[in-house]
Amino acid sequence: MECCRRATPGTPLLLLAFLLLSSRTTRSEEDRDTLWDAWGSWSECSRTCGGGASYSLRRCLGSKSCEGRNIRYRTCSNVDCPPEAGDFRAQQCSAHNDVKHHGQFYEWLPVSNDPDNPCSLKCQAKGTALIVELAPKVLDGTRCYTESLDMCISGLCQMVGCDHQLGSNAKEDNCGVCSGDGSTCRLVRGQYKSQLSAPKLDDTVVAIPYGSRHVLLILRGPDHLYLETKTLQGAKGENSLSSTGTFLVGNSSADFQKSLDKETLKMAGPLTADFIVKIRNSEPINSTVQFIFYQPIIHRWRETDFFPCSATCGGGYQLTSAECYDLRSNRVVADQYCNYYPENIKPKPKLQECNLDPCPASDGYKQIMPYDLYHPLPRWEATPWTACSSSCGGGIQSRTVSCVEEDIQGHMTSVEEWKCMYRPKTPIVQPCNIFDCPKWLAQEWSPCTVTCGQGLRYRVVLCIDHRGMHTGGCSPKTKPHIKEECIIPTPCYKPKEKLPVEARGPWYKQAQELEEGASVSEEPSFIPEAWSACTVTCGVGTQVRIVKCQVLLSFSQSVADLPVDECEGPKPASQRACYAGPCNGEVPELNQGETDGLLGGLQDFDELYDWEYEGFTKCSESCGGGVQEAVVSCLNKQTREPADENLCVTSRRPPKLLKACSLDPCPSRWEIGKWSPCSLTCGVGLQTRDVFCSQIRSREMNETVILADDLCRQHKPSTVQACNRFDCPPAWYPAQWQPCSRTCGGGVQKREVLCKQRMADGSFLELPETFCSTSKLASQQACKRDDCPSEWLLSDWSECSTSCGEGTQTRSAICRKVLKTGVSAVVNSSLCPPLPFSSSIRPCMLAACARPGRPSTKHNPHITAARKIYIQTPRQRKLHFVVGGFAYLLPKTAVVLRCPTRRFRKPLITWEKDGQHLISSAHVTVAPFGFLKIHRLKPSDAGVYTCSAGPAREQFVIKLIGGNQKLVARPMSLRSEEEALPVRKANPKEVLQTHKHQNGIFSNGSKAEKRGLAADPGSHYDDLVSRLLEQGGWPGELLASWEVQDSTERNISSEEEQNTEQALMHLPFTIVTEQQRLDDILRNLSQQPEELRDVYSKHLVAQLAQEIFRSHIEHPDTLLKPSEQRIPPVAIPPRKPVSSFTSLVRTSAGEAGGGSRRPHRKPTILRKISAAQQLSASEVVTHLGQTVALASGTLSVLLHCEAIGNPRPTISWARNGEEVQFSDRILLQPDDSLQILAPVEADVGFYTCNATNALGYDSVSIAVTLAGKPLVKTSRMTVINTKEPAITVDIGSTVKTVQGVNVTINCQVAGVPEAEVTWFKNKSKLGSSHHLHEGSLLLTDVSSSDQGLYFCRAANVHGELTENTQLLILDPPQVPTQLEDIRALLSATGPNLPSVLMSPLGTQLVLDPGKSALLGCPIKGHPTPNITWFHGGRSVATITRLTHHILAAGQILQVANLNGESQGEFSCLAQNEAGVLVQKASLIIQDYWWSVDRLATCSASCGNRGIQQPRLRCLLNSTEVSPSHCAGKVRPAVHPVPCNRRDCPSRWMVTSWSACTRSCGGGIQTRRVTCQKLKASGISTPVSNDMCTQLAKRPVDTQACNQQLCVEWAFSSWGQCNGPCIGPRLAVQHRQVFCQTLDGVALPSEQCSALPRPVSTQNCWSEACSVHWRVSLWTLCTATCGNYGFQSRRVECVHARTNKAVPEHLCSWGPRPANWQRCNITPCENSMFQSQRTFCKSPTGRRVQRAVPGPKPEHRALDLGPQGL
Repeated sequence: MECCRRATPGTPLLLLAFLLLSSRTTRSEEDRDTLWDAWGSWSECSRTCGGGASYSLRRCLGSKSCEGRNIRYRTCSNVDCPPEAGDFRAQQCSAHNDVKHHGQFYEWLPVSNDPDNPCSLKCQAKGTALIVELAPKVLDGTRCYTESLDMCISGLCQMVGCDHQLGSNAKEDNCGVCSGDGSTCRLVRGQYKSQLSAPKLDDTVVAIPYGSRHVLLILRGPDHLYLETKTLQGAKGENSLSSTGTFLVGNSSADFQKSLDKETLKMAGPLTADFIVKIRNSEPINSTVQFIFYQPIIHRWRETDFFPCSATCGGGYQLTSAECYDLRSNRVVADQYCNYYPENIKPKPKLQECNLDPCPASDGYKQIMPYDLYHPLPRWEATPWTACSSSCGGGIQSRTVSCVEEDIQGHMTSVEEWKCMYRPKTPIVQPCNIFDCPKWLAQEWSPCTVTCGQGLRYRVVLCIDHRGMHTGGCSPKTKPHIKEECIIPTPCYKPKEKLPVEARGPWYKQAQELEEGASVSEEPSFIPEAWSACTVTCGVGTQVRIVKCQVLLSFSQSVADLPVDECEGPKPASQRACYAGPCNGEVPELNQGETDGLLGGLQDFDELYDWEYEGFTKCSESCGGGVQEAVVSCLNKQTREPADENLCVTSRRPPKLLKACSLDPCPSRWEIGKWSPCSLTCGVGLQTRDVFCSQIRSREMNETVILADDLCRQHKPSTVQACNRFDCPPAWYPAQWQPCSRTCGGGVQKREVLCKQRMADGSFLELPETFCSTSKLASQQACKRDDCPSEWLLSDWSECSTSCGEGTQTRSAICRKVLKTGVSAVVNSSLCPPLPFSSSIRPCMLAACARPGRPSTKHNPHITAARKIYIQTPRQRKLHFVVGGFAYLLPKTAVVLRCPTRRFRKPLITWEKDGQHLISSAHVTVAPFGFLKIHRLKPSDAGVYTCSAGPAREQFVIKLIGGNQKLVARPMSLRSEEEALPVRKANPKEVLQTHKHQNGIFSNGSKAEKRGLAADPGSHYDDLVSRLLEQGGWPGELLASWEVQDSTERNISSEEEQNTEQALMHLPFTIVTEQQRLDDILRNLSQQPEELRDVYSKHLVAQLAQEIFRSHIEHPDTLLKPSEQRIPPVAIPPRKPVSSFTSLVRTSAGEAGGGSRRPHRKPTILRKISAAQQLSASEVVTHLGQTVALASGTLSVLLHCEAIGNPRPTISWARNGEEVQFSDRILLQPDDSLQILAPVEADVGFYTCNATNALGYDSVSIAVTLAGKPLVKTSRMTVINTKEPAITVDIGSTVKTVQGVNVTINCQVAGVPEAEVTWFKNKSKLGSSHHLHEGSLLLTDVSSSDQGLYFCRAANVHGELTENTQLLILDPPQVPTQLEDIRALLSATGPNLPSVLMSPLGTQLVLDPGKSALLGCPIKGHPTPNITWFHGGRSVATITRLTHHILAAGQILQVANLNGESQGEFSCLAQNEAGVLVQKASLIIQDYWWSVDRLATCSASCGNRGIQQPRLRCLLNSTEVSPSHCAGKVRPAVHPVPCNRRDCPSRWMVTSWSACTRSCGGGIQTRRVTCQKLKASGISTPVSNDMCTQLAKRPVDTQACNQQLCVEWAFSSWGQCNGPCIGPRLAVQHRQVFCQTLDGVALPSEQCSALPRPVSTQNCWSEACSVHWRVSLWTLCTATCGNYGFQSRRVECVHARTNKAVPEHLCSWGPRPANWQRCNITPCENSMFQSQRTFCKSPTGRRVQRAVPGPKPEHRALDLGPQGL
């Protein structure tokens, strides 16, 4: 504790008093009584986030020490820090990074959770084991422990609760609520088990809603978990949980652990999204998922505000209510949502007084008393309870409870129930008469009434209630009988007696009296009282008794007398004869009449008539258990005939006998409920009811079961019916609101409101509006009443700034905003988005201005056009053109079209195609400087392109050249294509005639031709270009230089390039000619006669070709050509006719041997395009590329082959792909020509000339046929392709390729005339839809559907020939997408064996030693791949120590007896012609062992208790697993290692606080504070306080405690006892209870809430309720011994003050004393009977001695002797 400073001696006393007085003016009431000054202001928080500490100081104003502390703390900045802020303790450690420790710099990391001194700053040097205490205490606000809110303040750890208050022990409950009781969430736990029969691959385990906490899921099995999330905003996500780690799923942290057959998912929560946990099935083994989490209760009760006051003045009250609130949607919902959760307890309404001011009408002197004293609060008022539904065995009684309000005059008024809800509503139903019903109790049987033969015996049967008292109320039907026959084995003396003589002893009298006595029940019945005494003391007299008609009142348990006619049945006799014994001890002599009068009823009736059972009545129920009652009849014993029941003694009537019957369950039947209220009040509504099938099993057990509907055979009654089928009155029916007319700024939305009438059939009848009497609903309303965002309002463009040339146009812009009222307002331009510059100014272009001094002759823009025609023959990537011409181009060529202009700005140039404006796209780019670029031409790009520069316009026509040397027509209809197809197959003359009719170029009849124009300007030169493309007379040397490419290059080229290159002229340059030249040709042709026009056209086209070729040689730079080609000089002959083209030969330079000066080039075979020359009838000379037809007279065939190249190529010959074997008939001439002498049929075939040098080779074929028969060039090789995108083969080959490849099958045919080629697939003809081109078949992107046998048939007039090629589609080995087959195969092979599927990335299976395993290699491919198994890189067939079996055609490898040598990587190699696939799996033999790891952190930083415990882990293949796996392994011995055994620095040691000196009102508690030093030996020694003061501030040793006021409950005296008279202490009296201080100052009740509150209401006993039970003395016992004696007494309810009897129900609050009990139950002695020997005559005449009971005459049977018989 810090003491206050004393005043210096020089301080004036007056100044000190002034300071003391002035300081106390700002102090609290508590501080004013002490010497402490007021607390100062709070300091700044030690942290800006994450929870810090702030302190406040005060000073001591006295001359002595003040009691208490001069500093106090509080928490502050209790907001979470941003993630980048880092740990607060780590920041303090890192502050020492630039301070040397022992001469060296370290990077310090925090050491947290120190158990000895958590508030010291201990840090560990990074990368070392060095731990140093860098500061004795951390900064205030640092957490003591990482997982706790406790914080260090002034070096001491202070407790902090979840409410962020110091010293608080508040904790969060499982729902995350601070100091909560767990009622805001509910625990959800369960288990999911996967179903093998489910065909789907995944299934939902559980849905975990938003806000859940403490989520834990554990999966056991081979399947895998994955998560799907959905946020409240609707964003969805998914996480497959593929590996162990901590993930952020939907902004919620999830910790996932994955092992071999177990997956664990933990999420602390609260979850920020809805999570759906799913399971993905992977193997046919069941998996189980156990889950547990705390789910928030999203629907909670929320207390409302107080209702309006019940009175405006004079005192009223107001209540609160409760509403169900949805926490997720933040809205109020129906109450049933909150009632769904049992944890939700609806808050009780609160009540408070209000408007206590007196009303203006009062006199102003009325005392304002507490509201409930002069105006009682509304209260529950109940009616009396109804009668109990059952007199015993448990019943129910009810009453009505309503909320009433009493005014000042005492009048009661019923009000709404909510006004009474401040108190619980009194019950309206309660159980009653829960005691057991009375039941019969039978005593033991009496001795037989006779001493010989057949007699009777009796017993007492009593009706005993639940208190053991003899009472009424037992059912007569179930009463046991009190009499039965008995047989004494001693024979009687009188043989004539047919019936036994009944000796009516005392038992009969007792039993009869008891039977006829008390039998009062709830049904009116005759109740006889006891017989009076006999009227005589001897002889024969009479007895009388009173018989009343009485009933038992169950409510009051009292007996009421009724008129006699209220009771049914015969009335018992009220008089009978009695015999009192002989007078004067003599036996009277009675005559026969008197005897009959006395004993006739006891003898004759007994002998002649008696009761007997005769069958049973019909069963009361047909099923489910009924009752049958035995029929009792009065019979004549002698005749066995029924007699009147009055002839039988009523008392002898046997009891009712019941038996169960019809015990079988009832058949099922429909149970029908009540109809519900009608859904509509008019029109046609619906009513529903419950109908269900039920079956009564047992009525006795009240067992009824509900069955399925199909078990009830009867037709099911209807569950719905129409109701209220009458027309409704007309009413307004509104439609849905239409969309708002504006999106902002105040709009209007409308709806249609019609007057309709709902008819009885459910339809609606539309009526005039006058039919609806009520006011019409609104049909229009305002909407979108909010301001629009600011926007620019632009004016029209101004006039051009100049009158000629180039100028500008401008327009103004204002920023406006449409308000919610619909009015537009101009606002600051800064509120509008930035306006682009181009939106307010743009260029404009007018006619060019005239130059000074010159007439203005050319003002308009001009486009510099080039009137040329371009024909592309070589394939080039990009070509540049200028508008004004025509271009015939190859597909896939990029075109750049330029529009050069003068006197016009290029950015203003526009482009059109076929009259449509062009804009930039991915295929066409319109550049801003007059360029147009088309990327990779396609047929749709053909057309007329127009460039516009103001009024100037120029066109450029683009046409495409197809693969058949024909122009690609514009898109046409299907019919047009069919019409064009025969044209392609016709001969050149037919083609020309077709062009004549189609284009009209050479006909005179065309009107367009007469005008000198074509009908279509885009097709003006099409016929000339087509003839030029068909021209065959180009110089061979030039062509050869362009066509030099080997066969490899041709195979690699794409299919389209092949077809195009084979079809075109193979020119090395793009043909360029002037349009004027072609116009002259067309003009000349139009002037020729029609019959000569065809000849002239050929001549003019040939002449044009020669001019183009000569122009290219003389001016190579003026033509478009590929930049990469270099054409050698070629000698050009003078202009000659077309035939002279074929006579060109190689230049003299080539023959002169000047090769040393020529550049190196690969071989090229010169193709001479000419017909075979027949020098004579027997000799044929031809060049390559032609067809030779052998005739019968042919003696010699000479095949020429000329090739150029440097070095000079070597010539070789082959026939049908095989090298030609030279002989004396087949000769190789010196010029490399091949001569065949005397050709025969075996010489027929394709002959190929091969030219080869060091740079490459070239080959050309020529066909030799027999008599012109068709010939097909074939190949018998097999081509296997797995890599190339396109392949080309000759017919006859076998092709094996993978999918997706372009396959070209060449069918080169020969014959005279030329053979026609037809293609078939599997004997089906291929149509035009297939890619057929000059005998070749192109199959693009082949798939399995293209597999088959393809036939090429060559036919002409001399015959036909067919060859075929087989196409096989290879499917390389790959992993199938569906693995069910291989899994089923594994399961069938080894149902109980562990298995694993191989995969390209590798899988893993962990096994125990000695086990077997199955490895599956899932594979598919065509042909079926061959599978080879390897282990460790070696084939399993070569490993002798590996026990294995290869099953299922190699797909499964079974490895048995696994050991250390068996583990490792296994692989399966699947291979076929298409490729190879390797899949891997690793078998790991698990072996658990204990591992001793490095030492743990020292348990103490100093002293003698520091130890380091070696860490013991259970490992499986270097991975830590549960220690239970190592249970059977030898556990290594580990011993703790001492550490940090050194002296500790001095530190303050404190004891616990003592008990507070006062329990309230402010006390003091103390503790002892010492400075001690802990030695390495463990001994703590006190040291000087100065040693600790240097390190830390001394803790306080005194503190205030129990500062709360001393309070108590006080109460007034009890009020008057008032209430109903229903028993002792059941009235109520009240008193006032209030909270006050010990000085009597009243306080709010909350101040005394910690004390037990005395009761303010208690039960009392009013004077009217002073009643009790009064009993009389017991009567004499009816027997002196035995078990048959009983005695009774009188019990009545009397008033305690008046001692008068009152109704018994007033005493029902207490147990009723017994009025009957058994007595003298001791056994009787033998002396009770004296043995008197009397003799009877037996039937044989012998005298028989018998014992007669005696000695009392009243116990002996009456014996009249023979005279009386």
